[in-house]
Amino acid sequence: MTGFHPTGFRPLRRALGFCSLLALGAALQAQSAKAIPPDQLLLKDYRPHSIFKVPQTRIEKARFPTIDIHSHPYAETEAEVAAWVKTMDAVGIEKTVILFGSTGKTFDEATRKYRKYPARFELWCGIDFTGFDQPGFGPAALAELERCRRLGAVGVGEITDKGGGLNGNAGGMHLDDPRMDAILEKCADLGLPINVHVGEDQWMYEPQDQTNDGLMNAFEWKIPNRPDVLRHDQVIATLDRAVKKHPRTLFIACHLANCCHDLAILGAMLDKYPNLYADIGARYGETAPIPRQVARFLGRYQDRILYGTDMGMEAEMYRTTFRILESEDEHFYETELFGYHWPLYGFGLGEPVLRKLYADNARRVMARAQRP
Repeated sequence: MTGFHPTGFRPLRRALGFCSLLALGAALQAQSAKAIPPDQLLLKDYRPHSIFKVPQTRIEKARFPTIDIHSHPYAETEAEVAAWVKTMDAVGIEKTVILFGSTGKTFDEATRKYRKYPARFELWCGIDFTGFDQPGFGPAALAELERCRRLGAVGVGEITDKGGGLNGNAGGMHLDDPRMDAILEKCADLGLPINVHVGEDQWMYEPQDQTNDGLMNAFEWKIPNRPDVLRHDQVIATLDRAVKKHPRTLFIACHLANCCHDLAILGAMLDKYPNLYADIGARYGETAPIPRQVARFLGRYQDRILYGTDMGMEAEMYRTTFRILESEDEHFYETELFGYHWPLYGFGLGEPVLRKLYADNARRVMARAQRP
């Protein structure tokens, strides 16, 4: 089965760790500044520093106890899990949802490392897509969902369709496929919310040329322009139809449904479907360049948006997200963490919105889950 896919956090960053990357980035920047003339500087090496004398806020700990609804099994040993818990304590993360995205022995083995801290981690499983293209698909997947629930899973995800089919099955089924109906209904029966990743943000569909203002990250996550891969509007439509068809099932559209370029698309679905939520995981770099627009959106849908990270387990990563959500800081950069050369701006969210986004909405989602 396919494991987790932490979109927005590059494999090199995962391997070296955020702190090591900061040092590496600084070294590369220094080297670039000395060795590369301005007319030969490549976009990938561009590391601007703001010269504006404006307030810079460091937020050590989230203003309120926080639930991270979107993370993955980054800790590979029990010692790393214990260290992660200490980091969570330091930054104010009350609980983390681990999206395994797997089933069978992979899920069973992965859960053992986290069970020592039942109050700090929630375990979500995947869906067994084995034989999805064969007659008789379905009953085995339903049985595996029930087994994972008995084992401790209280949600499903991250289930991914970037246009070629669920969990990368090229030419396979999408979320609104009739073969998924019984599975999505079973999620409702078991009280399992389902975290769904559809498509990528619009920059990944645009021409990969000098007109693409998100090129530094878009090139890495670009979506192939092929007949067998749905375009952005098409894959978003599969989510819309599935949420409409299954009103008893609670869906979380992760990464703001990859609609950062036009949040009205997500807003229209939230207006129509009370069983739809969205998380903001790994989309801070995409939203912080437009703080006023995003702050208005988060205010309007303050009961439906969930805090998530999807970027590892380093303390400075969490603190960067708090800075964006809580402060009114202007024109600062986090190129190594997000992969863009854009300057970022804080949203300056008020306490009522922060309370809901940080934890209240997640508690409401978790309350629907039937505990094994």
